[in-house]
Amino acid sequence: MVKATLHAFTEQAAAPVSQGDLPLKRREPARWRQRLILLSLVSSDVFLALLIWYAASMLQGAFGRSELSAISIASATANVGVWVGLRALLGLYPGYGLNYVEELRRQTYAVAATLVITSIFALAFQVGDLLSRLLLVFGFLGLLILAPPLRYLVKRGTAHLGLWGKPVVILGAGETGERLVRTLKREWSLGFRPIAVFDNRLAPADGAIEGVPYGGTVADALGLAREQASDTAIFAIPHASRSRLAKFVELASPSFRNVIVIPNLAGVATSAVVARDFAGTLGIEMRPNLLNTKIRRIKRALDLCGAVVGGLLISPLLLLIIALIKLDSPGPAFYRQLRPGFVGQYFWMWKFRTMHVDGERLLTELFQSDPDLQAEWQENRKLSNDPRVTRIGRFLRVTSLDELPQLWNVLRGEMSLVGPRPILVEEISKYGEVYQLYKRMRPGITGLWQVSGRNDTCYEERVEMVAYYVRSWSIWLDLVILARTPGNLVLRRGAY
Repeated sequence: MVKATLHAFTEQAAAPVSQGDLPLKRREPARWRQRLILLSLVSSDVFLALLIWYAASMLQGAFGRSELSAISIASATANVGVWVGLRALLGLYPGYGLNYVEELRRQTYAVAATLVITSIFALAFQVGDLLSRLLLVFGFLGLLILAPPLRYLVKRGTAHLGLWGKPVVILGAGETGERLVRTLKREWSLGFRPIAVFDNRLAPADGAIEGVPYGGTVADALGLAREQASDTAIFAIPHASRSRLAKFVELASPSFRNVIVIPNLAGVATSAVVARDFAGTLGIEMRPNLLNTKIRRIKRALDLCGAVVGGLLISPLLLLIIALIKLDSPGPAFYRQLRPGFVGQYFWMWKFRTMHVDGERLLTELFQSDPDLQAEWQENRKLSNDPRVTRIGRFLRVTSLDELPQLWNVLRGEMSLVGPRPILVEEISKYGEVYQLYKRMRPGITGLWQVSGRNDTCYEERVEMVAYYVRSWSIWLDLVILARTPGNLVLRRGAY
């Protein structure tokens, strides 16, 4: 099959296609769409930065320094220009192909680099005493906190208008290609919109994969590059030999400006991956963050800080919930359960009580009268309409407020703010080999499962999320999950 693909591909590649050969009616709309996206991203960033600096000056006035000097105004203007320029150099305009973790990392680097550049110039021109340090602190903190959500909103808005993203073609209709199409359609923020799938022999049964049409053989992809102004091709044929895959890439390069190859590295960590060139031999270096003691100490420090500060801030809420539980049903306000944790050690996980004290008896009686509910329990270990849950307990579960006592587990070092979803003892056998990955990290109050659909996901998907999180863990991933958690709780996605 691969030989036939190469033969057909070679015939089409004999006449290379440049971007200048693209029909004007197809090329121009794509160019204007990209220009509108760039304009939206850049203008929103400039507006945000100016607004933050203005708000920072107002706060400065509240602290008794209301006068804005010419130096401060010039510094703020220059900082905005440097910050936007650095974001452009870091590939954030438009930033196609960057996931949330990489986006957050680059945005943080842009803010930090701008602060460093400002400090260097202040020292070089001896104007440090004229700059308001309070203004700089407020300004850079504002950029650090507000720029990521604003970027998300702009992307979401342009996506609703049909502007966000660029067309890409998928070369390979096998299992890898099908999984890639599903991923790109689900992770819309990546900006890769698959418009066609190509494969010499393996055509989809219904002529499409997840709504993306089958475009014919791999050679036909070159024609689509002319018609749709697609400049990106993704090879999803990981089992092709090295020499043949290299030939594919060589033949595709004249027609596609960006060629991406999906390697055969299933089950390998994807975070902190660096390409290495060993005198013409490509190597991929993996840096498992779990083995980096410094990064794990940072995670523990964040856990302690979040648990202490967060616990103090929500203490009135905790007292209110305790009172409501006691008024709603007889029994204790707290509930504890033995769970497997870090390195296989068991611990008592605390939660607010959300069930009647005789819940197990109610569940047994229900299973005897309704076998379908028993099957639902055996599949998901949850019930969408659980009779054991109290009235206040249902609210606590939907909002995940029942998890708040686990801040105590975080303080004790038994859990983390972010981590794999805590599992029951009887679930260990269902996890299989993934349980070895689960034991490498502390369970989390929130995690990838909580921000990815929660109970709307099947059990196998939950297990896959645990494996992905542990293999790809980084502080940046934890920050993204923490940032996405409040929104998912408010919208109650997949919660019951």
